[in-house]
Amino acid sequence: YADARQPARPHYHICNADESEPGTFKDRVLLAGDAFAMLETMTIAAYAAGCEQGYVYIRGEYPLAIERVQHAIDEAHARGFLGEHVMGEPFRFDIEVRKGAGAYICGEETALFNSIEGFRGEPRNKPPFPVQAGLFGGPTLVNNVETLANVPGIILGGGAAFAKIGTEQSTGTKLFCVSGAVEHAGVVEVPFGATLGEVIELAGGVRVGSTLKAILLGGAAGVFVRPDELDIPLTFEGVRAADATLGSGVIVAFDESVDMEEVLLRIAAFFRDESCGQCVPCRVGTVRQEEALHRVRLGKTLGGLHQELALVDEVGRSMKDASICGLGQTAYSAVESAIKRLRLYETP
Repeated sequence: YADARQPARPHYHICNADESEPGTFKDRVLLAGDAFAMLETMTIAAYAAGCEQGYVYIRGEYPLAIERVQHAIDEAHARGFLGEHVMGEPFRFDIEVRKGAGAYICGEETALFNSIEGFRGEPRNKPPFPVQAGLFGGPTLVNNVETLANVPGIILGGGAAFAKIGTEQSTGTKLFCVSGAVEHAGVVEVPFGATLGEVIELAGGVRVGSTLKAILLGGAAGVFVRPDELDIPLTFEGVRAADATLGSGVIVAFDESVDMEEVLLRIAAFFRDESCGQCVPCRVGTVRQEEALHRVRLGKTLGGLHQELALVDEVGRSMKDASICGLGQTAYSAVESAIKRLRLYETP
C-alpha cells in the first residue's frame, strides 16, 4: 500500500482502466455508467495515501467512457470536489484522463507508467515497487476500476458488512464478463463463491440448440476448463484448487460450432502481436509458440505431433519462468490448458 507519510513528493494515484484483456468489458460498463463514483473513490484513496495528482488511464477504444469520465472531472472541478481545496479543505487533488493507444502491455502497471510519461510501453523491473518509486519516480498508488467501485459500499456499510459477503478468503462480490455461446452476453455480479455453472445460468444458460464444448476463464491469459467442471467455485481459493484462474473476470463459452484449434491460433497470434519485445523469453517464445501451433494445424509437424507438442511445452515453460512481466508469464496458459486439459490434439 502507499504510505501518506513518505517524504517524496508528489504522490500519484492511478486508476488503471486499460481494459485490454480479450473478453473483458466490465470497466467500460462501470465508467460509462457511473464515472462520478470512480472519481469520488479516487479522491478518498488519494486523501488516505496523501496523493496530489491522479490519472485515469483509459483504453482509447472506449470513446463514451472517456467522454463521461472527462465530463465528471469537469463537473467535479466546478463544484469544488477536485482542485486546490477539495470541498474547502486543505487538501489538493486533481485528476487527468490519459488515453491508451491499444497496447495490451500497458495494462501492466509499470508499462502504464512509461506510457503516461511519454515513453514506449515496456514493463520495469521490480524493485523498486510503485509505492516507493512509480510514476515520474514518485510514490504511486495503482488501482483497477472494479476495486475502486467497491470502496463506496465499504465506507457506507463498513468493512465487517462487506466481509460477510462471499467467502472467508474471497470477500465481497465479483463482476464477470460472460460471452460466447450463451443466451444473454453481459456483465454479471455475484458474491464470491457462486459456481461457474450458476454464473452461466444467470446469462441465460448455454444458447438453445448448442452443446457446450469448453469455457475460457480469465481471458486470453487465462485457462480453458471442460463442460464437466461447471461446479468450480468462483473464488480465488476455489479456482486455485482447480488449477484455473479468475483473471479479469472473463467467462467465454464455446459450443460445437467453434473450431478450437483456430481459437488457440488466434490467442497465440494475439500474444505474438502484443509482446513488447523487451525480454527474449517472451519476444521469441510467443513467435515460436504460434509457429508450432500452425505446423500442428497444417499437419506439417517437425518430428511428429508428440515432439511438436513437447516443444510447445518447453517454450511455454520458459516464457512462464523467465519473462519479465505477466504477459510472457501467462502467454502459454490457455494453450497449455487446451492441450493438457481439453486434450485438444488427441484423436477420439
